[in-house]
Amino acid sequence: MATFIMLTRLSHQALRSPSSLESLSHEVMERIRADCKGVAWKASYVVLGPADYLDIFTAPDIEMATKVATIIRTFGHATTEVWGATEWEKFTELVRYLPPAPVAAISPN
Repeated sequence: MATFIMLTRLSHQALRSPSSLESLSHEVMERIRADCKGVAWKASYVVLGPADYLDIFTAPDIEMATKVATIIRTFGHATTEVWGATEWEKFTELVRYLPPAPVAAISPN
């Protein structure tokens, strides 16, 4: 399973009131459960900054992650940004035996 991080920003048309966030979230998650088999939600956060939400989920492949983002965009009248992510332990295993960069490649001149 691949890990994905998604930033979401809702448009002002998506919500009639702040209390409607919970029902919108429920509708979106029901649709994802029905249409995106193999997707597992790991965490969701409300964030301060250019995005409203940060979600972490796993999916079998990039196509399924794209499907998740599309559902969220259509239900929430939102924009999404999806990043592939590698857990630190797995990353260190991947790079542990890579050869060092050639000296010329790291020289400032």
